Amino acid sequence: MRAASFTLALSLALMIGATQAMAETSSWSMESEPYLSTETAKEKRKPRSAKSKPMARPQPKGPKPLQNDQRADPLSRFTPNKPESEVSRYLVPATGEDAAYIAFEQGRYLTALDLAERAAKKGEPQAHTLIGRIYAEGLGVPKDEAVAAQWYAKGAELGDIEAAFSLGLLLAEGRGVKKDREAAARMFEIAAAKGHPYANYNLGLMFLDGDGKPENPVRGALHIRYAAEQGVVAAQYDLAVLYQTGHGVEPDAYQAALWMRKAAEQGLLEAEYDYALMLLRGFGLNSEMPKAVHYLRSAAEKGFPGAQNRLAHLLASDERGEPNLIEAAKWRILAKEGGIEDEALDKMVASLPPDARIAAEKAAYEWRERAAVGILPN
Repeated sequence: MRAASFTLALSLALMIGATQAMAETSSWSMESEPYLSTETAKEKRKPRSAKSKPMARPQPKGPKPLQNDQRADPLSRFTPNKPESEVSRYLVPATGEDAAYIAFEQGRYLTALDLAERAAKKGEPQAHTLIGRIYAEGLGVPKDEAVAAQWYAKGAELGDIEAAFSLGLLLAEGRGVKKDREAAARMFEIAAAKGHPYANYNLGLMFLDGDGKPENPVRGALHIRYAAEQGVVAAQYDLAVLYQTGHGVEPDAYQAALWMRKAAEQGLLEAEYDYALMLLRGFGLNSEMPKAVHYLRSAAEKGFPGAQNRLAHLLASDERGEPNLIEAAKWRILAKEGGIEDEALDKMVASLPPDARIAAEKAAYEWRERAAVGILPN
C-alpha cells in the first residue's frame, strides 16, 4: 500500500505566535525613516514553543477532484454527501492492493474502512494508519480519537512511521489518550529517526523547550534544520530565528537571511514581513527595495498589521522615488484597525485632501470586503 500519499491529516498549527507578531515589529527593527512608526520591537523573535499545538503534516481533507475520464458524465460533479451507491457509478473501481486508498480518495470512507480492516487483518501496517485517520477525523463514522489512537498504536508497532507520528500528536495534546509529552517525544523520535520531517520539527521544539525531552538547544537546532531542509516552512522560519539569536547554533546573519528567504518564498506571513525588513536594512545580504516592497505587500494583503504599517511608511516616503499617499493611507487605516499606533502616519492621513482621503477609505473598505469573504492571498 502507498504510505506516503495517505499521511494523517491533523490540522496544521499556526506558527510562531502569529497573532502576537501582528501587533509588533520584527526583532530586525529599522532605524528612523519618514513617518516613523511609534511601534517598537517588544522582544526578540523566538522559535515556536513545543508547548503550543504540535505540527501535523499539512494535507487536504476529503477526496481529490475527479478528472473527466473518471466520470461517466464529464459535466457531473462529485459531492461527498451523496450515498456511496449513487457516487460509485462515477468512479474508477477500487481494486488491487491500493483499493482502500482509492476508495478513500474518492470519498467512499465506509468502503475504505472495510477494505482497510481486511488489509489490517493481514498485518498491513499502513492499513492500521488509514483506519486511525478515518476515526480521528470522523470520516463516514463518528469521530473517535480514542479508537484512532488504538489503531495508530498497532500501526506503529508494525513499523509505520506515519502511525508513530500521528500517535505522537494525540499524546502531545491528550486527544483520545492521556496527555503524555514524554511518550509523544518517543513516538516523534521513532518517526524522526526514519526521516519524517514533521516529527523532526516537533522533536526539535521539545529539545529547545525541555518539554518531553531534556533541554538541549544544539540537538533541537539539528532536528529543526533537518525539517527545514525538507521544506517544512515553520522549521525554516524557526531556523532563521535560531541563527539570528544564536540559540543552539553560532549566530550567522547570512544563514538567518537565507532561511528567512526560504520561508518567505513559501508564503509564511511572518517570514515575509521579517525578510522584508532584513532586505531594507541589509542584515546578512544587500539592501533590495523592490523585493522588500514585494514581501511587505504580500504580508499586508494577507492582513498582517505590522506589514501594512511598514508598507504605508515606504509608500508615503520618497525613499522609493514614487510616493503613493492614497495607497499609503489605505494601509495605515487598516494597520490602525489592527492595533498599530503611529501618530506620524495618522497626521499624514489627516492632511490628505478630502478626495484623496475618501479614495483611501474606499480602498480600505474594498480590502475589508475581500477579507470578509476570504478573497485574500494564501
